[in-house]
Amino acid sequence: MKGTVLAVCISEKKGTKKQPVPSVTLEKNCGIIGDAHAVDPETPLSYRHRQVSLLADESVDKMRAKSVVLNAGDFAENILTKGINLKDIPIGTRLSIGQAILEVSQIGKQCHNDCEIKRMTGQCVMPTEGIFAVVIQGGEIKAGDEIITSLPLEGKVSSY
Repeated sequence: MKGTVLAVCISEKKGTKKQPVPSVTLEKNCGIIGDAHAVDPETPLSYRHRQVSLLADESVDKMRAKSVVLNAGDFAENILTKGINLKDIPIGTRLSIGQAILEVSQIGKQCHNDCEIKRMTGQCVMPTEGIFAVVIQGGEIKAGDEIITSLPLEGKVSSY
């Protein structure tokens, strides 16, 4: 399965929308350098598997259909994709993007009670259609990069 990166986004503080940037640098076992969600020694173990978040533009389109104006980063996603069905990718799948390799570690998440989009529309797609990944190999990625998936070898999911 192949797709394309539409945007890469970061935020300096947790709980805020992310802003699109020209490119990001991923660090192995850390996440995106300069992003508030990057893992550091203070990060609780229960969150270390959520180094990078991804969301498909096709999922965002479901919310846009409710007449909501949405931009890259509004769901706090680090990577906005096109042409790849993220929500159906199994945990352990590898994503090669630019110079980096990610491994899918979680599908969806619990939505914040104060999620602005959920308050406006009554629904948010990130809890069911967003995915999270750990950085297996660092490198730079940018909008326009191709995403190539490879299924995990049976029983071979990395420990993070």
